[in-house]
Amino acid sequence: MIDPSALRCNYAARMLSIAGVADAAVERALAHVPREDFLGPPPWTILDQTVGAIALTDADPRPLYEDVLVVLDRARGLNNGSPSLHALMLHHLDVHSGDRVLHVGAGAGYYTAMLAELVGTQGSVIAIEYDPDLAKAARANLRPWPNVTVVEGDGADWPDGPVEHIYVNFAVADPAARWIDNLSVGGTLVFPLGTPPTHARGDARWHSGHGSVLACTHTASGIVVRHLTHCAFVCAEGSLAGTPALQEALDRAFLHGGVEFVRSYRRPPPPSPERCWFWSPAWALSYDTLSCDTHGAP
Repeated sequence: MIDPSALRCNYAARMLSIAGVADAAVERALAHVPREDFLGPPPWTILDQTVGAIALTDADPRPLYEDVLVVLDRARGLNNGSPSLHALMLHHLDVHSGDRVLHVGAGAGYYTAMLAELVGTQGSVIAIEYDPDLAKAARANLRPWPNVTVVEGDGADWPDGPVEHIYVNFAVADPAARWIDNLSVGGTLVFPLGTPPTHARGDARWHSGHGSVLACTHTASGIVVRHLTHCAFVCAEGSLAGTPALQEALDRAFLHGGVEFVRSYRRPPPPSPERCWFWSPAWALSYDTLSCDTHGAP
C-alpha cells in the first residue's frame, strides 16, 4: 500500500538533490503538496527525457513523483514542469513567511501552492494565468490555500503594487517593465528568458529554442542578475513574447554565448552596447557588475 506522505517526502529530497541545492522550506513545500491534485483526472501522460511520452494506464500516483513532465494540454505543449528545475528556481526566489509574491503563468496551480506554503498564512500570492481553462482549474485546485488569489489575465499587466518576489513560469523575450518597477528593494524576480526556435513549425513553436533562467535582485544600485541554468520553457504570448526583431536579436545573443556572465539589467540601456550581452532600445543585460553585487563570475 502506498504511503502518500512518505512518497512525497522521498520525492522532495530527491528533487532538491537533483537541483543541487539544500533548502528545508522548499523541501517541505514539495513534500506537502500532492502533485496529482493539480493534473486533472487520471490516467495521466508523462514526458520522460529519455523515452518520450508515456501514457499511464491507471491512477497510481507513483510515476508522478519522479523528475518528469506531466501533460496538461498536449496540443499547446503545456505541461506541469520539471520538479527539480522548479526546486532550483524556488530556492533562488528566496521566499520567506509573510512575503507578497506574484506568480506569472500559474498553470493549474501546483507551484502556486508551493509558493503559498512558503509565504505562510501571513503572506499572500497573486497567481496570474492567461489561459481561461487553466485559470479555472487553478481556482478550484487552490481552494485549500486562502492566501492565494487567482487572476485570469496578462502577466505583463501585473503586479498592481509592490511585491517582494515575482516567479515567472514561461519563457519571456521582453520582460515586463511593471515587474521591475514594482519589485521591492531586496526583492527577487526569477524568470526564463527565451524565444521560440527560428522558423519553428508545429509543436516546436511553443517552446523556447534557447533559454536561460535568470535571478534578478533589486538592490540600492539597480538590478543584479545571475544566470541559474539553461532551460526550455513554453513561450510567452502577447507583449512578453517580444517583437520579431527583438526575438531575432535575442536569438543572436544566445547563439553568440556568454549569458552565464550577465551581471545586471539596465533600463534605460547604456548608450553603447559594447558591455552588453544583449542590448535593445528599451533595456539591456550587461556584463557590468553593480557596486553592491558580491557574486563572482561562474
